[in-house]
Amino acid sequence: MTVAGNARSLALAKELLAVADTPLAERDLGQIRNLILDHLGCCYAGSLLAWGRRLHEWATPHGGSGNAPLLASNMRLAPALAAFVNATSAHGLELDDTHDESVSHPGAAVIASSLALAAHHGLDGRQLAAAIYAGYEAVGRVGAATNAAETIELGFHPTSLFVGFGAAAAAAVLLRLPPRELARGWGLVLSMAGGSMQFSQEPEGTTVKRLHGGYAALHGVMAAEHASLGIAGPEQALEGRYGLISNFGANSDPERLNRPHPDGPEIHRISYKPYPCCRLFHSTLDALAEVTGGFSLDPQEIDSIVVGGPDIMVTQHMLRRPTSEMAAQYSLPFTLGAALYHGPSSVAGFMGKALEDPRTLAIADRVEAVADAGMQAAFPAHFGSWLELKVRNGETRRSDVLDSLGTPANPMDRADLIAKFDSLTAGDNGIRGQEVAARLDNLAGLRLIDSLLTPFCS
Repeated sequence: MTVAGNARSLALAKELLAVADTPLAERDLGQIRNLILDHLGCCYAGSLLAWGRRLHEWATPHGGSGNAPLLASNMRLAPALAAFVNATSAHGLELDDTHDESVSHPGAAVIASSLALAAHHGLDGRQLAAAIYAGYEAVGRVGAATNAAETIELGFHPTSLFVGFGAAAAAAVLLRLPPRELARGWGLVLSMAGGSMQFSQEPEGTTVKRLHGGYAALHGVMAAEHASLGIAGPEQALEGRYGLISNFGANSDPERLNRPHPDGPEIHRISYKPYPCCRLFHSTLDALAEVTGGFSLDPQEIDSIVVGGPDIMVTQHMLRRPTSEMAAQYSLPFTLGAALYHGPSSVAGFMGKALEDPRTLAIADRVEAVADAGMQAAFPAHFGSWLELKVRNGETRRSDVLDSLGTPANPMDRADLIAKFDSLTAGDNGIRGQEVAARLDNLAGLRLIDSLLTPFCS
């Protein structure tokens, strides 16, 4: 499709909104079911953490402002507020899904926004699925066009920067906005978009990273609702002289906004996360599993670990003494130590007193990272790395992993996602992954989204 350079936002808006009038393929619906299942588990678990409960306290005075459910509570809020709190919770355990090329976490905000609006307005499962499809497509196209890898080097966090545009697209589908209103809604998101990577440089003050998922949801819903009232932003928010790509991109590809990926819709280019840490480390954990015989090697026998990966592994992820959970999950040295002593899928290894575990910290002191030109060239299409471990007897073991578990090239199946869900909810309130998955099997025929969310609200 040929699109004039000054009409890319509007053309993308037209393409995405047309999804609402086109039945989705069964393959697409199957993936959306899995995305929702994964999101609900992450969101519910995040809601129960200490800072998640504090956000619930913040929301309490707004109770009754709308009919959008707040998960892990009996509160109902205006859609933008429910989306904000739920998306923050979903992004709170470093277990929510990742779109690799945009280096972002679309599900937290796109799905939270879609669920909030669909429940508030009494919409059905078919409409919900179309909104989620459009939201992920927007995030993927916008992040790829801007060149997310360069955006990070400029100091911006892609989840906060890009995902609000996806949340706005999802909201526009549900609110049945015309294309020009969505394009102008993106103009509103543009003035709210941001998200500094400074959290990656400090041991505390890192809760803001959780909020980046929430801010994207809040901004997307607000922008769509405001645009529907005629409160308009600029129409060339993505491609304009001072638009997103010009302000936040380098070596960018504006034509990618209107060019679908040859491998198909962006919902199928998503990586699920089996490990509660920065997505960049997942290949490293797979490599560590290989060289330690599935973590059977006594960690005290490890003399040193060297990891080679994309440049940002060295510049943003080598904090050795994190003093907050989020900083620990963003620290490569700490993550490797926690995996060796607590297991790679353990959330507990990053929480509370585990931050002071001398065994973990001793491993962290033995970890070094180097920038690898090959892994940098493959990034962000692949979050690959290699790991070289030296044992105290002088033996050296190495593993190279380009595509970690959970990526489209090395996928988790539905049984894996159900097991992950159950590990996060622990059967709380009788919630079982198999039962939620069964409800989602009828997503296209679901008349009211509220019936899907009821088990998560008490």
